[in-house]
Amino acid sequence: MSAPAYGIQLPVQSQSTLYTEPWEAGAGPEDLVAVARAADAAGFAYIACCDHVGVPRRLAPAMSTVWYDPVATLAHLAAVTERVRLLSHVAVVGLRHPLLTAKQYATLDHLSGGRLLLGVGAGHVREEFEALGVDFERRGAVLDEVVDALRAALGPEEFPEHHGKHYDFAGLGQRPRPAQPHVPLWVGGSSPAAVRRAALKGDGWLPQGDPRDRLPAQIARIRRLRDEAGLDGEYTVGAIAEPLYVGRPGWDTGRRTLTGTPEEIAESLRAYRAMGVDQIQVRFRSRSRAELIDQIGVFGAEVAPRLD
Repeated sequence: MSAPAYGIQLPVQSQSTLYTEPWEAGAGPEDLVAVARAADAAGFAYIACCDHVGVPRRLAPAMSTVWYDPVATLAHLAAVTERVRLLSHVAVVGLRHPLLTAKQYATLDHLSGGRLLLGVGAGHVREEFEALGVDFERRGAVLDEVVDALRAALGPEEFPEHHGKHYDFAGLGQRPRPAQPHVPLWVGGSSPAAVRRAALKGDGWLPQGDPRDRLPAQIARIRRLRDEAGLDGEYTVGAIAEPLYVGRPGWDTGRRTLTGTPEEIAESLRAYRAMGVDQIQVRFRSRSRAELIDQIGVFGAEVAPRLD
């Protein structure tokens, strides 16, 4: 059983009060670049960026309105990194026509030399859907079809074709094609519908913060659904770890934060692999960009080799 891959949701680009550190409020593009380069150098499998088109006033105090566009951000970071993959976690693809989404992400994959991981999700902000003229109540059904349409539009054909209830297209050529022969499509969410969608339509699952004790049942359901459907291709099960701090912090990192020596952190994270997790998304507590970059480096050098 090999060690799980590890990736990171980037700071700065989304600033929900659930996870943002105070230093991020004054941060900007140069900080994103520095963190992305650090993750690239430390062997992280991917860097990730979120997606919201607009945040309504009722949610702004908790969510903030800082949500960088994932395509623009990941394309910018592709140019300043070498090997790390580029994950949308997650793109609310139901907000846009699938041909538009395919054009943007195919170009990103082409420009980055095949480093795209396309994470998709249903979305949860009603006002976003209403402003863009999309039916919020039917977002799950729309997403199901969008995934099928994206499979076609990101495939090898220059003139992709899809005929569905919500979208119908053929005879429209799109180049450049993705550099990858198959763009991995991971489905996000932890509701019963989202887990079913991830199992039956995705190449992987991106949970939405399931605690450890919930993961085994979710993973078992995914395996059962895939077995029942006769799906046996390569599949990537993800997990989001508790906040981490490698070492003895000497400051209050919060009660849920995992702290300790590299071996202690690794021992805790190895439990995810035992559940059947293939990739772990990590987040580090930090008081500055420098401290975050230091944590990323220590994790790559001293924790990651112990995950196997």
